[in-house]
Amino acid sequence: MKRTPLFAMLALAMAVTAGCSTLDAKQREWIFQPSDRSWGGAPSTEGMQDVWIEFQSVASGKPERLHGLWLPSARDDAPVLLYLHGARWNVAGSAGRIRRMQELGFAVLAIDYRGFGKSSAGLPSEATAAEDARMAWQWLAKAHPGKPRYIFGHSLGGAIAIDLARSVEDEQGTIVEGTFTSIPDVVSTFRWGWLPVSPLITQRFESVQKVAGIGSPLLVVHGSEDSLILPALGRKLFDAAQEPKQFVLVEGGSHHTTNAMGMQQYRQALASLFKLQAP
Repeated sequence: MKRTPLFAMLALAMAVTAGCSTLDAKQREWIFQPSDRSWGGAPSTEGMQDVWIEFQSVASGKPERLHGLWLPSARDDAPVLLYLHGARWNVAGSAGRIRRMQELGFAVLAIDYRGFGKSSAGLPSEATAAEDARMAWQWLAKAHPGKPRYIFGHSLGGAIAIDLARSVEDEQGTIVEGTFTSIPDVVSTFRWGWLPVSPLITQRFESVQKVAGIGSPLLVVHGSEDSLILPALGRKLFDAAQEPKQFVLVEGGSHHTTNAMGMQQYRQALASLFKLQAP
């Protein structure tokens, strides 16, 4: 999610007359920035298996298909993790972070929302991304019955993860990294964030109103140098959640480097909060 385009779109909406559907579509374009490109070129997905999830969508009213990457664990008893990526890049762009979550002890399923990568075409929305996450969650339950399941979301994916976690009852824990309280709150941190654009925002991702509904342990991770999603928003989200929970601030971590820099802190948090021991 880039700061300038989102704000520019919202500011423009105040200055010109536009239909509601056009305003909504523009917000979906700039918030999700759907793409078939990978961050950093073409990260290696060697060892990851292609997964296809087909379902009849309530949101679109037609058959849809999601593409995912499955990275198994060497341990037969490893817990499974649903990985939900952020905006702009396809699932392969998260290959490094996916591998690190495997190193922490998980078998990982990472998916592309509709409009990204090889998943069904279309402009994603808050509603369709939520449905995609639920379909992937159900796939994990059927493919790996009896395994404890966890949810992970980075950036925009953190908002999708929180929405999923508060709507299901069979997750063992939820992890979010570099995420926020709501899109209006993110916009308020921009240089011109004092402008009254909040009523125009249709894709709101109000995580701060949902997070208290999560019934499992919650780990909130943020980088101290995250200039895209400010650490204060991660802390505010954490404060709104109920126990058990833990907040981890990775000193020096940016929006993109926190996961790599904070591996030891992740290990400690997984052990203390989730009672999981990384290999």
